[in-house]
Formats: sequence, structure tokens, C-alpha cells
Amino acid sequence: MPITRELTRPDGMTIAFHEWNRDVETPPVVLQHGYVASTETNWVGPGVVDALVAGGHRVIGVDARGHGRSGQSADRALFGEPTMARDLSAVMDELDVREYQLVGYSMGAVVSLLVAAADPRVTRLVVGGVGSAVVELGGVDTRMVDGDLLVGALLAEGDLSEYPAGARLFRQLADVMGSHRPSLAAQAQALHAGPTDLASVTVPTLVLAGRDDVLAAKPEVLADALPDGRLRVVDGDHLGAVSDPEFIEALTTFLAG
Repeated sequence: MPITRELTRPDGMTIAFHEWNRDVETPPVVLQHGYVASTETNWVGPGVVDALVAGGHRVIGVDARGHGRSGQSADRALFGEPTMARDLSAVMDELDVREYQLVGYSMGAVVSLLVAAADPRVTRLVVGGVGSAVVELGGVDTRMVDGDLLVGALLAEGDLSEYPAGARLFRQLADVMGSHRPSLAAQAQALHAGPTDLASVTVPTLVLAGRDDVLAAKPEVLADALPDGRLRVVDGDHLGAVSDPEFIEALTTFLAG
């Protein structure tokens, strides 16, 4: 079982983080989940945490603000991936971590790229669930799900049939996971749209994408844009790829160096 603690940020938001193998002295693996998800749903449920713990890693999972056990708000000014990146670095400060390996998925991949561009403590990076949009748009692929329609679907009551399938899917996921929908809507309004300083992400970086993931189209464009990037494509769509055994194998093998 993890040890869960909270860090209160200067703006009053609390950031929950979870630790496994906290007594292991080697640099930890830090996990940042995707939109609507949490450490539990993105990393524990699919078996990623178990695989890392079995490999002897200290593991730290950070619940992004508005997600999981972290603080909630309907104020868009409190959201955005750059703010989440500062939260993650602050958790590392709190834990006195001097170096770490970082793994992010989807929204968490954008957060992790921003962290890795600025924090010299990151020694190795894995980003999943993103593709060319990081290069072309500066963040997650908003071409696939219109932001205004997503916000509408998250906040609507009653019939959702007027909204496109992508927006309805995120709403359904939020309902299934019991997410705080006003927080998710605030984050959708504050999505990072670049620029993302990929040239400063100089650590070895693995781009992991599902073959059928429309939100991670052309992942080779992202891998090629990184100074030390490499690509691995596995089976699955945006939700399923992280559970594929090849995803977990590629991640753990890469982090083992």
C-alpha cells in the first residue's frame, strides 16, 4: 500500500502524492497521469506501479490539481500544465529528491515535458499518449476534441446527444471515476498551447504510443523533435495502450537503462 501525503501550494491548492518503496535509496520513478485520470486509474490499475515496485524502484505518483485526491476548483486561473509542472517540481523539493526519472501520459506527458525542460534533476523521461500535436500545437491534440464542446459536455446536465463522441467520452469517464467535473472543465479551459521548449529536453526520452490512439497521431514527429528521443509503438488506443504488456515492458526496460 502506498503512503499518501499532501502538499499545500501557495495558491491554496493541495497536491496529493503517493509513495511506494519509499525506503529504497536509488532515484525514484515519478508518475504523472492524464486528464480525468489519477495515479490510481492511470498507473496502479493497469499494473505499471506493480511492475516498477517489483523491479525495485521507489515510485512516486502525483495527482494533478483537480484530479484524484488533490484539491478542486472551478477557477481556470488555478489550472494549466505549466502550473501542474510547478506542482510536480515542488513535490520533489518537499521530498528532497535530488534526481529522478519521470513518466507522463497524455496531459501528464505535456506536464512532464515542461518539467524536464526546466528541472535538471530529471535524468530520464517517458511520455505516452501524445504525438505530433506537442510539436505542432504545443500540447495535447485539441484538434480531436473541441475545447468549448468538451467544457459544455462536462458541465451539462441531462441529455448529451448534441455533443460529439469525443466530448461525451470524457464526460462518461469523469462520471465513472467520480471526478470533480468543474475542475476538469477549468483545466480544459486552461490547456497549454505552447510553445513547449523541446530543445531543452536533453535527457534520454522514450515516446510511447498506441497504434490506434488518435490523440497520439504521428508520434514519430515528437520523437524526432527531441534531442535524444526514441519511439516505441504498442497495441491499443488512448485508454488501452497503457495496459498493454508491451507498454509496461518498454517503460520498465527503458528506465532500467
